[in-house]
Amino acid sequence: MRASLVSAALVAALVGYGSTIALVLSAAAAVGADPAQTASWVLAICLGKAAGSAFLSWRHRVPVVLAWSTPGAALVAATTGVTMAQAVGAFVVAGLLIALTGALRPLGRAVALIPDGIAGGMLAGVLLPFVLRGAGALEAAPLLVLPMIAVFVAVRLWNPALAVIAALALGLIIAFGTGVAGWPALSLPLPRLTFVAPDLDPGVIVGLALPLYLVTMASQNLPGFATMRAAGFEPPVRPALGVTGGLSALIGLFGAHTISMAAITAAICMGPDVHPVKEQRWRVGLAYGAIWVGLGLFTPAILALLAALPAEVMLALVALALLGPLTGAAATAMAAPDQRFAATLTLAVTAAGVPFFGVGAAFWGLLAGLAVHATERAVARRRG
Repeated sequence: MRASLVSAALVAALVGYGSTIALVLSAAAAVGADPAQTASWVLAICLGKAAGSAFLSWRHRVPVVLAWSTPGAALVAATTGVTMAQAVGAFVVAGLLIALTGALRPLGRAVALIPDGIAGGMLAGVLLPFVLRGAGALEAAPLLVLPMIAVFVAVRLWNPALAVIAALALGLIIAFGTGVAGWPALSLPLPRLTFVAPDLDPGVIVGLALPLYLVTMASQNLPGFATMRAAGFEPPVRPALGVTGGLSALIGLFGAHTISMAAITAAICMGPDVHPVKEQRWRVGLAYGAIWVGLGLFTPAILALLAALPAEVMLALVALALLGPLTGAAATAMAAPDQRFAATLTLAVTAAGVPFFGVGAAFWGLLAGLAVHATERAVARRRG
C-alpha cells in the first residue's frame, strides 16, 4: 500500500484518538463504568470505527472515515443519575434510530442539495480554530514546537504526505529526549470486550437516547457528509447511516456510545497529498481501519504514552495536519461567486464554535448559510 495512504490514516487516527479520548473517559465515569467496562467501551468503539470505515470505503470506493460522536460523548459526560446499564440501553436505541434514518430517502436528498461553497465554508469553519491553536502551542513551548514546524516545512517540500509524521516524530524525540516528558510504564494488560445487559428505561431513552441521536446526526453526520462532498466525493449517505447505526447498536452492548461520520479527521484523508489519483484514495479507509484495531487493542499503553506528552505536541500536530485541508476547503468555499457570502457566513458561524440548544456550531453554520443562500436566490429570481 502507498506510504502516503498509511501516513494520512495514521495522522487522522492519532488526531481523532488523542484529541478526544479524555472526553470519552469522562463519559464513562459519568455513568459509573468500572475499569473493565471503560476499557471495553474504548475497545468496542475503536473496533466499530475500524470495521465501518474499511467496509464502507471498500464497498463504495470512496474514502469513508468514521469517528466516535464527540458531542455525544459530551452529552453522556454531562448526564447524572444514569447507570451504565441504562446508558447502554440508550446507546443501542440511538444506534437503531440512526440506522432507521438511513432507510428514509429525504435525508439523502437534503444532503445532496447542499451547495459546494457552503459545504466548503462549513469545513473551513470547522478546521480554522484547530489551525489557530498552533500559534498558542508555539507561544507556550517554542523550543518544542518551532523545530516541529521547521521539519514540517522542510519535509513538505519533498513529500507532503510525510510532513506531519516527521513533525510528530521530532516532537516525540525532543519531548522524551530532553526529559520534558517522562517515559510511562507501558507493560499494561490488553483490554477485553465486556457485555453489558441494556436497561431500556423510558426516562433515559427520552432524556439521553433521543438527544444522543440528534446531536450525532446534526453535529457529526451532516458535517461529515458535507466534508466528503467538499473534497469532491459523493457520500454514500443511506448505506453509511445504516452501517454506522447498526454498528453503534452492536458496540453499545459492550458499553460504547455511537460512531458517526468524521469531519475534521476525514479531511486529512481526502486530499491529493493522500494519493494523486482520486479514484485510489478509498484505500485510506482500509489503512485507517487497521490502525484503529491497533489503537483499540493497545489503548492502555497508548493512553499512558499520550498522557506523558506536553499538550503542545498534539496541538501543533493537529494544526500542521489541517493546513492543507483548510486551504482546499477555503478554495471551495470561495469558488462560486454567487455562494461566497453564504459560504463566508457559514465559515464564521461554524468557526465561532458556539453551540445552541445542545447542537454544535457546524450545524448552525450550515443552516445559516443555506438560509442566506436560499434567500439570495429567491431575491435574484424575483428581480430577474
